[in-house]
Amino acid sequence: MPMPTFRKDLPHAPVGYARWEATGLRWLGAAYAGCVPAVTEVGDRHLTMARLTPAPATPAAAEELGRILAAVHDAGAAAYGAPPDGWSGDGWLGPADEPLPLPLNTTRPDLTWGVFWADLRIDAVLDLGWRRRTWREGDLAPFRAVADRARKGDFDDGDSPARLHGDLWSGNLVFTAEGPRMIDPAAYGGHRESDLAMLALFGAPHLPRILAAYAEAHPLTDGWRDRVALHQLHPLLLHAVLFGGGYAATARSAALRYA
Repeated sequence: MPMPTFRKDLPHAPVGYARWEATGLRWLGAAYAGCVPAVTEVGDRHLTMARLTPAPATPAAAEELGRILAAVHDAGAAAYGAPPDGWSGDGWLGPADEPLPLPLNTTRPDLTWGVFWADLRIDAVLDLGWRRRTWREGDLAPFRAVADRARKGDFDDGDSPARLHGDLWSGNLVFTAEGPRMIDPAAYGGHRESDLAMLALFGAPHLPRILAAYAEAHPLTDGWRDRVALHQLHPLLLHAVLFGGGYAATARSAALRYA
């Protein structure tokens, strides 16, 4: 019997966006078979994948997700900010009808996490928001201060680059009878705590069970809970650029904890 499939059409996405997503799915799937839907066909603005049938998000399924995510992270990446294998250039992050540029690192294999995060995440999205008039004069000081601390290595912990999903909020998790699946990645090499912080940002089902199972599979560095808001800064700033509202104020409050 043929495998049931689902075609995802992206008529308003940039040319190549579907290939970017498909490359990320395959990269994650190479780290842990079955953790993402299999991609069967891809074009510039569409991709066809194995169809997923949702099932309840049970505590046991949440623990399985934690173990899977640890294994995917442990598969590693070439560098902080490195694209998925098979991709060159920058990527995208955000809703498919208005994805924002996601700068990637293709030339600096020795880049530290702090320099990567400051240059290619915080400063890049601040500059994007400035061009879009998201920020006012004086809004950027706490974010620049945190980025400066990161460049100095204040938040580096010696962990090697992890293979990240890159947009791991609860809406990009699908629990099925066959196990948990991750969808819609913006995959790159980064810090494992970034994916975990994204799970916490909008609330994942049975999050304490996910985190406990993850930490059992791969113990987390001391103080990781104190850095959750640090790793949430980039998605919060992106949401401010895309949606406005209170995201900028929430990001500012988080930045002030580390400035």
